[in-house]
Amino acid sequence: MTTQRATRRRKQAVAAAAVVAALLSTAACGGDDKGDGGSKNGAAGFNAANNKVANASAKKGGELKFAGTQDADSWDTTRGYYGFAWNFMRYYSRTLVTGKAEAGPAGAEITPDLATGLAKVTDDGKTYTYTLRDDVTWEDGKPVTSKDIKYGIERQWAQDVLAGGPVYLKDILDPKGEYKGPYKDKSKDHLGLKAIQTPDDKTIVFKLPKANSDFEDMLALASASPVRQDKDTKSKYGLHPFSSGPYKFQSYSPGKELKLVRNTEWKQSSDPVRKALPDKISIKFFTNANDLDQRLLAGDYDLDLAQTGLSPQGRTTALKQHKGNLDNPVSGYIRYAVFPQTVKPFDNEHCRKAVIYGADHKSLQTARGGPVAGGDIGTNMLPPSVPGSEGQKYDPYGIAKNDGAANIAKAKEELKACGKPSGFKTTIAVRNNKPVEVATAESMQASLKKIGVDAQIDQYDGAQTAGIIGSPSNVKKKDYGIIIMGWGPDFPTVQGFGLPLWSGKYILDSGNNNFAMIDDKTINGLFDDYVNELDDTKKTQLATEINHKVMEGGYYLPFTFEKLLNFRSNRLTNVYTTDNYSGQYDFLNLGVK
Repeated sequence: MTTQRATRRRKQAVAAAAVVAALLSTAACGGDDKGDGGSKNGAAGFNAANNKVANASAKKGGELKFAGTQDADSWDTTRGYYGFAWNFMRYYSRTLVTGKAEAGPAGAEITPDLATGLAKVTDDGKTYTYTLRDDVTWEDGKPVTSKDIKYGIERQWAQDVLAGGPVYLKDILDPKGEYKGPYKDKSKDHLGLKAIQTPDDKTIVFKLPKANSDFEDMLALASASPVRQDKDTKSKYGLHPFSSGPYKFQSYSPGKELKLVRNTEWKQSSDPVRKALPDKISIKFFTNANDLDQRLLAGDYDLDLAQTGLSPQGRTTALKQHKGNLDNPVSGYIRYAVFPQTVKPFDNEHCRKAVIYGADHKSLQTARGGPVAGGDIGTNMLPPSVPGSEGQKYDPYGIAKNDGAANIAKAKEELKACGKPSGFKTTIAVRNNKPVEVATAESMQASLKKIGVDAQIDQYDGAQTAGIIGSPSNVKKKDYGIIIMGWGPDFPTVQGFGLPLWSGKYILDSGNNNFAMIDDKTINGLFDDYVNELDDTKKTQLATEINHKVMEGGYYLPFTFEKLLNFRSNRLTNVYTTDNYSGQYDFLNLGVK
């Protein structure tokens, strides 16, 4: 991109952020008749559903209408990895345990679902035993059994057929990779995984080779959902999953529309979590974000499926005309730049720290949408929703203390220490389908130029992320010294967030997420201590220590503790954000007027 166009893009981003900030200030003070109170249009009020319930109601009936610009990666509970998909899957899939249907941090607490209670944990944290509830059934009325749960989990081993989803349970229950998965299983019932035992249809026992203190959090993921063998269509299962929840698939046209209707075999008495208020639930997919936002603001749909916030154009209109329909939650995501140590000169921590000090963090925040749609300036790498996070209080590079301004003097000190007093050349890798990330790269490029770092921008195909930046050999070949990305917790612990990013055990030849190529004995050891620790207070302390070690190494430049500006229609009831899904609205018990 030419310098002229890049400058224009940055100026537009600054202007848009200023407009949003001004409008938000008005919203916070009450605004017009459609503002904070929303008295004219029936809206609940600005931030009325942010960590609290707006429009509480037990009324049943009607159609809950989602709209989105992106379909799920898969509606197969084993294969899906999008946060919004996990949130939505609870309409048609149940797990032994799940997150509480409560607002804010309480939503991340584990509560029984298919099980009668939380696990009975014995054998020094290596054995977990559950008993299933009475009257839990599939959509054809047959009971959900312990064998169905075991089989559903076993599908994680079939990575040649069902790749894509999380494999925490696979890695923990079979660390040596000895089980071949249910499709290659030669046992009579294809349930040969010895680490899961089913002594009867109501009892399931997990035998861990080594204790892991977050094991129950992993069982709350959609990937631990039951799947019945006779309904498993393998790679086609995501087109029509078989329901164990209150709703079932009526029709699905990928990329166009999905419709759910009531599962008449589901029994409220068997389910303490779900209220199942709407009669129907639908998703309509759009190809253009602005079109989607216009339809949302017009009241044609109730909420955005992706829960990633309104587009810049939609934000401005919504803040002027629909303030009372907006919430501004912290998303649980960190947006950041990361420095691969395999690419010179970022094998030298002083060169990494020169970039951290030399970047204009205020400008980076503005490029991402400002304090409202972008988030608070990031000072470290642990999201506020994860126990052990200290938020901006932990500011090892003085970023917040300096109000985000570049520290040129410190940057030049670090350049001298790394043997590059005049600066160096590098390449910033950024996804071409993420305009906000491109704007962020341009902001970084401009500020680094002031310290002598010449950063060229390479926009790669965002649909090919796993094979481009997920390939360490390609990263080195392309000289990608700076990679722009973001990450949110799979489950709200330091293991659920940081293990794939910071553990040396998670460096992969393809599909790698440890872009910094961190293989630090201290960090690896702290993760080992964490997974073995059963005391919550000590786990929190370890999480804090891990974050400190990551930041001390200068592997990351955090941009923002991301915030979103999300819209909810006037029709929605029981609306609240939840830490269980990184600040998204909890889909589970939404209703419509």
